[in-house]
Amino acid sequence: MKRIAAFLAAGILVISAAVAQNSSTISVVSSKTQPTATGPSQNFTGSVKVSSRFQRTDPARVGGGVVAFEAGAHTAWHTHPLGQTLIVTSGTGLVQAWGEPIQRMEVGDVVWIPPGVKHWHGAAAATPMTHVAISESQDGKSVEWLELVTDDQYSRQ
Repeated sequence: MKRIAAFLAAGILVISAAVAQNSSTISVVSSKTQPTATGPSQNFTGSVKVSSRFQRTDPARVGGGVVAFEAGAHTAWHTHPLGQTLIVTSGTGLVQAWGEPIQRMEVGDVVWIPPGVKHWHGAAAATPMTHVAISESQDGKSVEWLELVTDDQYSRQ
């Protein structure tokens, strides 16, 4: 499973590097040069690590990273102006759109969250989960963070 995550992350970095602004050559950004950041508590509940971040500049607008959630960790409610794709690379996760039931995500699942849909995602209560998250920027912004998911909302799984 770690190989799948590394393969997907490397592939995304190579593909996104190919569309860099004013570049007529492919560039490879080594994963060894990418720092891992802790997900900030205003946007995440529990232990979350974000690595292999990438963001292209105009005219390209794709960005993302590899996000690892410890068991029970999850995002706050949020939206994306142009939607978001999640590719689960390890563990079992959960995703929920506002007002809809929680859905399970398994290894290999590809999840599409449409533009403007208020949602959260993260690990199941007893299992860590890692996914590649990909979204596009509109007017320089790719996410609108909202309120934290309450314990009651998360426990409805």
